[in-house]
Amino acid sequence: VVYEQDGVFIHSSCGKNDDQDSLIAGILRVIEKENEVVVDWRPLDETLDTSNILCAGKDSSSVVEWTQTPKEKCSRGADRPSSYEAEWDMVTTVSFKKKPHSNGDATTHANGESKWSFLFSLTDLKSIKQNKKGMGWSYLVFCLKDDVKLPALHFHRGDSKLLIKCLEKHVALDESPDHERVLLVKTQKSLSQSFENLLDEPSYGLLQKLKRDPYTVTMGRFSKVTNYIFDSFRLSDPSNQRRPPSEMADLIHDTIPGLKINQQEEPGFEVITRIDLGKQPEVSRREPVSAEEWAKNMDSEGRIIDVDYIKRSIFKGGLCHTLRKEAWKFLLGYFPWNSSKEERANLQKRKTDEYFRMKLQWKSVSEEQEKRNSRLRDYRSLIEKDVNRTDRTNKFYEGEDNPGLILLHDILMTYCMYDFDLGYVQGMSDLLSPVLYVMENEVDAFWCFVSYMDQMHQNFEEQMQGMKTQLIQLSTLLRLLDSGFCSYLESQDSGYLYFCFRWLLIRFKREFSFQDILRLWEVMWTELPCQNFHLLLCCAILESEKQQIMDKHYDFNDILKHINELSMKIDVEYILCKAEAISMQMMNCKELPQAVSEILGIESSSVTPDSDTGEDESGAELSCPTSLYQSISTPVVAANGTGDSAQQMSEMQSLTPA
Repeated sequence: VVYEQDGVFIHSSCGKNDDQDSLIAGILRVIEKENEVVVDWRPLDETLDTSNILCAGKDSSSVVEWTQTPKEKCSRGADRPSSYEAEWDMVTTVSFKKKPHSNGDATTHANGESKWSFLFSLTDLKSIKQNKKGMGWSYLVFCLKDDVKLPALHFHRGDSKLLIKCLEKHVALDESPDHERVLLVKTQKSLSQSFENLLDEPSYGLLQKLKRDPYTVTMGRFSKVTNYIFDSFRLSDPSNQRRPPSEMADLIHDTIPGLKINQQEEPGFEVITRIDLGKQPEVSRREPVSAEEWAKNMDSEGRIIDVDYIKRSIFKGGLCHTLRKEAWKFLLGYFPWNSSKEERANLQKRKTDEYFRMKLQWKSVSEEQEKRNSRLRDYRSLIEKDVNRTDRTNKFYEGEDNPGLILLHDILMTYCMYDFDLGYVQGMSDLLSPVLYVMENEVDAFWCFVSYMDQMHQNFEEQMQGMKTQLIQLSTLLRLLDSGFCSYLESQDSGYLYFCFRWLLIRFKREFSFQDILRLWEVMWTELPCQNFHLLLCCAILESEKQQIMDKHYDFNDILKHINELSMKIDVEYILCKAEAISMQMMNCKELPQAVSEILGIESSSVTPDSDTGEDESGAELSCPTSLYQSISTPVVAANGTGDSAQQMSEMQSLTPA
């Protein structure tokens, strides 16, 4: 329930004196369902026992049981109709008890509903007529696409502006050029119009949700949206004909402004000239870094002796679990790599004081204060909801009144005080959960989470700039790696790689098991062997699935379903090897495109088809100098994109950025 208002009346004569209306009081709600938004008005009918179940869905199999009586619900809805969300319990049957006497004006049907009740989907809405300003109670008249006009709804307890504001989150409304009191639902007209004008109601609703809350759309409903989401991106055509790929590209570009997609009518057309990357090298991984190995690399003051060696070792094998609590603080930037044990202890003391000062800020907010702080209320509501469904199968978070859940809640609330502009966005609990699991300490987990959010901040910003950039970069890398596969995806309206959205948004958190995520994240945090290694992980997964997707001629729905079903089935060690091999393959390329070089963080200005060395004419050092390559126990081949010979490259064991 995203909107609820009582005191909404229908004025009806009901066959009585024509010059005097009978007032039928009711409750108006806007309800978000799985794939539609509905407007529902029901009378407070005296023939119904309102202490029982209040309302049923569109069919008898979808019934809602309220934990409070309608009047209690109404009193809360009047306070915050646009943000209130009811928790629903689904039941199998519904019954309405008639009271012994009945003297209401509205008649009832056999199922207990008044004949005045109505419910419609926003997909059927054509226009809304408003009353003249300053003329008594505000009222609205809904007109549906089949030209059915519903009874006027009169708002006796407040005006209708909140309802209009709520509806505008789901459909685009524009003032009629002919009647200033009429709001028209926008429909698609031309590709030159804005995104809101392009899409009809069901598509508009979903994509608005995607723009407003990508977490809910991609996390909660990813496995259920196949056909619906396809309709959303291609438009719902009356003729049900697929639109051409070029038009699809325009639509997706408008969906996430700034997302450029290369779509061509000819599947074989290459946007990036075909470049021979050579064969992917064989890559192996080593055992995780042990506590003994870590201790040997520390001096008497607790400083790490060889940071580059430690990073390369973690990249190649990860960490043993007992070491993670300490090592992650370095990897995430909470502890400086060159700090001594004493300096780190002093840092923790300062950070502990700072943390509890921020925690006290929200802990000391009274109920009266919170009533006047809608943003804090909304943050708290979202956090409480997400905490109760984050990794509950993990022993660290399972069960009721679990201390892990309390810490998860408190850290997220304190982060709102740390960064109130961003506050809390759904999905952030997924990023905190493994960090808290490893740290087992509220303060350390908070500051590690702060560092992680510094990396991930743009993913959760309202403009989604981080997601736009990553999808564009991923498309560029995948096209260089396999332009034929890219062309196939484009032919199936999948060239915008929307199915990778969840991977990027929360760094594969839902794609791998909990223990595998610990390994994957610590490898990525080394920032080796190049920038944006997580994009190469995406390429590795997609390349692994390419043959099945193409051989079985998967269409849009099949691709989306297949990628979704990979969750918890991906071998993390295999994908890490493959992604590393792809990085070596690309960085060995003598003709690496400038765009790819920038994505991977490789200086390519000196690289030409004739380059034989890792220096440009001025002898300037590249961003990944070979002087930092050192061997470790397990051989690993890496490249720096400078055009060195294969023999030279095979002698290099790892890569550390300057």
